[in-house]
Amino acid sequence: MNASGAKIAITGCGSFTPTQVITNDDLGRLVDTSDEWIRTRTGISHRHLASPDTSLSDISAQAAQEAIAMAGLTPKDIDLIILATSTPDDLFGSAAKVQQLLGAYNAVAFDLTAACSGFVFALITAAQFIRTGVYQRVVVIGADILSRWIDWSDRNTCVLFGDGAGAVVCQANLHEDRLLGFDMYSDGRQHHSLNLSYGGQEKTLKDEITISQGTYHPITMNGREVYRFAVAKVPEVIERALFHANISRDDIDWLILHQANQRIMCAVAQRLKIPSEKVIANLEEYGNTSAASIPIALDEAVRDGKIKTGDVIASSGFGAGLTWGAVIFRWGI
Repeated sequence: MNASGAKIAITGCGSFTPTQVITNDDLGRLVDTSDEWIRTRTGISHRHLASPDTSLSDISAQAAQEAIAMAGLTPKDIDLIILATSTPDDLFGSAAKVQQLLGAYNAVAFDLTAACSGFVFALITAAQFIRTGVYQRVVVIGADILSRWIDWSDRNTCVLFGDGAGAVVCQANLHEDRLLGFDMYSDGRQHHSLNLSYGGQEKTLKDEITISQGTYHPITMNGREVYRFAVAKVPEVIERALFHANISRDDIDWLILHQANQRIMCAVAQRLKIPSEKVIANLEEYGNTSAASIPIALDEAVRDGKIKTGDVIASSGFGAGLTWGAVIFRWGI
């Protein structure tokens, strides 16, 4: 999938999660639920939640700073920042604010919105800029503060989501192409299964001229439909990405899926015949952090020494849109 000859390496990672933690027992005091009910159905035990004075831009910048440092670069070395988020501080976008917080004044910055698929889509987008030779050093951030948009009286959704940010640095590589293959899809026919929709009220400006003003409704989700979608589509898209990479599932060292639900991750791994010891999961501690979930899991595994230079990682994001995608890469230079 690399016609131009440009080569890519993922050379650094970083993450940030808030210090506030809400447990299953805490949620049992808010809604009709229990630790056993949540664990059995989701695999989640804790969620880290941003405080009112914590911004999406702040946590994104902190994750990016860690990734830049691991890559042996400075913020001024960065050419491009892609912020994958569905919960910006500013509806016009927060990437430029992240650029400012980092002091990465040589970088262009923009937001990319693809919900829980956002990090994978952003990583694939970054690769295209590097492959064409336009940019050499790109920071890809996945970050969300979904606690802003949860109905905390809805036990079907409030038990699922947490806040956080993760980032990677992608660089042009002189030696070997480390981004091996990818594939991605969208199906708007299933948009109703998971959304965070606009809700407006009519406002009359003058006779016969009315507009809509409002905000957004809390997250709504059809859990059964999302489960069926993920279990069917995620193994397929990973298989296609492996085909493009010209490797087999036996070559995978680690599987990092979007941390949505433990049952989904187990079902996908089983369909791919990937043993559980190769599946990286931190869902129990953080819940579903949307675009942040894959890079947070990656960063923890790298810093723990689990993922080593040269390891082959298969990763897939899936969620609202509905969207889904997969990328196969080899860690490090």
